[in-house]
Amino acid sequence: MTAVLVVNSGSSSFKYQLIEMDTETTLASGLVERIGELMGAAAHSVAGVAATTAEADVASKTPGPASADQKWQRELPIADHTAGFAVMLEAFATHGPSLAAHAPVAVGHRVVHGGARFHEPTLVTPQVERDIDDLSGLAPLHNPGALQGIVAAGEAFADVPHVAIFDTAFHQTLPPEAFTYAINADLAERFRIRRYGFHGTSHGFVAREAANFLARPVTELNQIVLHLGNGGSVCAVAGGRSVETSMGMTPLEGLVMGTRSGDIDPGVLFHLHRRAGLDFDDLDTLLNRGSGLLGLTGRGDLRDVMEAATAGDGPSQLAIDVYVHRIKGYIGAYYAQLGRLDVISFTAGVGENAPLVRERSLAGLEALGIHIDPERNTATERGARVISADDSAVTVLVIPTNEELEIARQTLATVG
Repeated sequence: MTAVLVVNSGSSSFKYQLIEMDTETTLASGLVERIGELMGAAAHSVAGVAATTAEADVASKTPGPASADQKWQRELPIADHTAGFAVMLEAFATHGPSLAAHAPVAVGHRVVHGGARFHEPTLVTPQVERDIDDLSGLAPLHNPGALQGIVAAGEAFADVPHVAIFDTAFHQTLPPEAFTYAINADLAERFRIRRYGFHGTSHGFVAREAANFLARPVTELNQIVLHLGNGGSVCAVAGGRSVETSMGMTPLEGLVMGTRSGDIDPGVLFHLHRRAGLDFDDLDTLLNRGSGLLGLTGRGDLRDVMEAATAGDGPSQLAIDVYVHRIKGYIGAYYAQLGRLDVISFTAGVGENAPLVRERSLAGLEALGIHIDPERNTATERGARVISADDSAVTVLVIPTNEELEIARQTLATVG
């Protein structure tokens, strides 16, 4: 058997999955969080059941359905990421599966920002760790946590290669006219200001899965992938290559998100600084943590916003209007950039599970050959599926994303 451990580390948490690559089956997954706080939490799930936040100090065992999936949860102090990995190893030893029987041949790490340095999955070396640290200025909320996870995992799994998979790597194929901002060129070069794009692991995975689903070569297709979750981005994919994407130098640009504003006139920031007295930290917090759906409605989860809108709440109705208006604008713009469009794919939590968002995002685009089938769109089936009408010139799909599997695939390919 060939197993890969996938790790997604943040500043105070990390998620993990152990994936058997011969069958591409998730053997176990888990979450270690609240690292460095007085009381941390850990959850371990066997046979791929999504881990949830621990609520009790005593480990609990919850039998699953017929597949016998099981979850264990506990609370305990977790001083740092190294201690967190010790907790993870204890969970494997106690609850399985055995890491002796399923020893990972490699560990794959999600790293949000690779700047312009990293174009592909990269074996972790001391120099790569220094580069990731250096790029923390471009992703201060993400890269430091990823680096902590890499260092701690390197101690826990010292005898296997570690591979960094960068969210930005898929977008390194953007042409200069797409990644260049129209500001002073010397400043841009000195401070590495350009569009990098994010969610690249998901966009690349979905573009290939869509082609496989349609039994067509990815190199023949022009696609628009809509990754819609609490964070959201759009990507235009021509022949399997990213040629345009909505997120920019940071994940703030683009669509309306759960707590992020997306596109906004930079002059608004100058105005709020001068007239409202907001400093740079205030503005950063406002746009990243206090805007988007949360800023418009007081609710950061689209499900809550939709429920309130259905009940007649005016701000929530407006928020949904703004949300889908932005998506529709990007679809039209990227259609124009591609020149020909074959496939639109919706993915991630909102994209896969919100028929209303899919319907309203495509409403009025019939003149572009985009026709959604109402019954297919609202069907309760899951998995990859067509939701466009038979006479639609553009095929509209729902393609579940699986970033962990994509990271595992790229990790295994990198180590040979």
